[in-house]
Amino acid sequence: MSLLSKFATVGGATLVSRIFGFGREMMMASALGVGPVADAFNLAFRFPNLFRRLFAEGAFNAAFIPLFARSLEEEGEEGARGFANEVFSTLFTILVGVTVLAMIFMPFLVKTIIAPGLAVCIDDPAAGGNVISCAARYDITVTFSRIMFPYLACMSLMAMVSGILNAFRRFFAAAVAPTLLNFILIGVLGWALWDGADKATIGFLMSWGVLIAGFAQLAMVVVAMRMAGFSVALRWPRWTKRLKRLLVLAGPAALIGGITQINLFVGQAIASFKPGAVSTLQYADRPYQLPLGMVGIAIGVVLLPELARALKAGRLREAQHTQNRSLEFALFLTLPAAVALFIIPEPIIRVLYERGAFDAAATPAVAAVLGLYALGLPAFVMAKVFTPGYFAREDTRTPMIATLISAGANIVLSLVLFWLIAERGIALATTIAGWLNAGLLFAGLYRKGLWEIDRELVKRSALVVLSSLLMGAVLVLEMIELGDWLRPQSPVTTQAFAIVILVSSAMAIYFALALATGAADRKLFLAVLKRKKPQI
Repeated sequence: MSLLSKFATVGGATLVSRIFGFGREMMMASALGVGPVADAFNLAFRFPNLFRRLFAEGAFNAAFIPLFARSLEEEGEEGARGFANEVFSTLFTILVGVTVLAMIFMPFLVKTIIAPGLAVCIDDPAAGGNVISCAARYDITVTFSRIMFPYLACMSLMAMVSGILNAFRRFFAAAVAPTLLNFILIGVLGWALWDGADKATIGFLMSWGVLIAGFAQLAMVVVAMRMAGFSVALRWPRWTKRLKRLLVLAGPAALIGGITQINLFVGQAIASFKPGAVSTLQYADRPYQLPLGMVGIAIGVVLLPELARALKAGRLREAQHTQNRSLEFALFLTLPAAVALFIIPEPIIRVLYERGAFDAAATPAVAAVLGLYALGLPAFVMAKVFTPGYFAREDTRTPMIATLISAGANIVLSLVLFWLIAERGIALATTIAGWLNAGLLFAGLYRKGLWEIDRELVKRSALVVLSSLLMGAVLVLEMIELGDWLRPQSPVTTQAFAIVILVSSAMAIYFALALATGAADRKLFLAVLKRKKPQI
């Protein structure tokens, strides 16, 4: 299977998950809108979801796969199974302990980490009785957090099993498992809307839905692992040299691989000081997660095993070629997506969310945040391309320093900009930190001689930028022409049809320009059309 085919397998499965995630978020916006219950759910879900993104989307794999692959190669399947049992037993014990402690001390965690803004919340007497009080907002956030916290344990164990599947080059099950979360929450929301449940009840039911989804996702990858002929068993935890090495690598890897999610978590914690800001950030996060998930996660999951194998075999030229083509692939898909999301965020948000409890007043705020997030999209994906270059060589120190610098910059910028331009400041801070992180990661590779930029990458990257900007110019002109269709007063079907025209024409123009200028590999494109399997 070619590198492109592997990207397509993981990216395609992630794309399906993101599409259903759109459906989930649209239904949630309709049911909860931008308000205290939506804020409480998003704040409570962000903490365990942070660990899902950190572990399940490649960070745990970055530490586990090289060590597991080494055990498999040097000690055979029995030795690899022993290592997997050590990891599983220790991880299970730690997660049970952490979960119990978190459940007990959840009120303290909500006040200090998850939603510090609720600790200083003051009720407005002029707001009337229809507004949820600060005490009630705090209570439901604690309740939702307690229900959903075990999801963290499920996702961490799932990450380990996914790492085993990826080491055996079985990518599909781990990539498609997150779709179960969307299926279950869509079902919960559908029933709640049909039954006419109140917002607090909907949030409560969704929290239980998240927990059920966690167990379902874990069960799915465990079944896939057993079908692959491998299994793990629970043993009494033992401190071994291999386990110590894994923990030394896993901590920095989680921090490095999850910097985007860490920045989003920090942003939401700061946003808790303003009612509705958390929901605004969450609704804006979903549209740009589509290209980020499809491209970034696919690259992060597939590139590391490919690089590790090439480096262990001493095929340095192949490793350099793989890195350059991966960056080329990332820029080819994310730059036009970033341009489009920056130019037309408001029509997109209006069609996606503006119904039910999500009123017209919320659309401009969410659209503004989406436009700022879009500017950082290429950087977030580029970081996914650069980090495997370190992890494949078991170097976590260098990228950890870069990550800590960018995370610190994000916190400082978020605190400053939030008081100036509210949630837009948090989005801008996240984007700036993303570009800083990508720049530092690339500089480290280049300075150490671990990345050689070839002429083909420079040429195609420049042509991708040109094609994207020309596409953006056409989009602006088309928006002027379709202005009457895109007005808020127009029927939603008319607005949706206008967006379909904009997106379809933009894609056609971009790919035509890319093929005409050579930004896209014509030979590869023709081979795909002929259903061949070109190696890249």
